Order: sequence, then C-alpha cells, then structure tokens
Amino acid sequence: MIDTTIRNPGNEAHRARIKPVGRLLRVHRGDTVLAESRRAVRLMETGRDLYDPVIYVPEADLVAALTPVGGKSTHCPLKGDASYLAFDGTEIAWTYDRPLEGSRMLRGLVAFDAEKVVIEEIGADA
Repeated sequence: MIDTTIRNPGNEAHRARIKPVGRLLRVHRGDTVLAESRRAVRLMETGRDLYDPVIYVPEADLVAALTPVGGKSTHCPLKGDASYLAFDGTEIAWTYDRPLEGSRMLRGLVAFDAEKVVIEEIGADA
C-alpha cells in the first residue's frame, strides 16, 4: 500500500494518513504471537483531537485466531463501520469490514489496541 490520505467529506478537519510501516512488524499478547507482517500500515488521524497512531495488519498475516465480539459495532464518519475481535476472551482489535467509499483500502486489515498488545517493529526501514 502506498501513502494515502483519506478525508471526511462532511468535515475537512477530520482526515487520516495511511503509510506503510516499512519493516517487519510483530504483534503479541503475552507469549502468543498474534500477527507477523511486512505489509502493515500505520494510520495517523486528526479530527476532534490528534489521535495516537494505529497499526493495521492484513488479515492474511494473522498468526493466531481472533474471535468476533458479538453484538458490538461502531461507526466512524471517516472510516465506516467497525466490528471487534477478541483473543482469549479479551477484546483487542477491530476491523472496518464495512468501510466508507473513501476508506475502502482498510477492508481486510485488522487494527490492534496498543494498550492490550505489544507491537514490535523489527529491522531497518524497507
């Protein structure tokens, strides 16, 4: 994926930049590796605030099985509708499985809650 900027058509101040991480990325919880990817991207969003960057990994690069969190969905006016995923009973990730038109490049990617997992960037920039 190349650098991309997405904008909320209803709010010019609400936008996000998506950039490739450019190195091997490993996500784990405790001793369990959840994902390992060289295709991860970082999303940096600004809107009501400047949000912490979020790492997104292609679903194909998940190593551990994540289970859907039943009955939970949220809507972002920039990205679309998200569903949530859990590992070992703890909600740790989400996916924009119903992205808005301008954010469709997020389909098939899983975002991890950095407060609930460890995200390592390994090696030099690609």
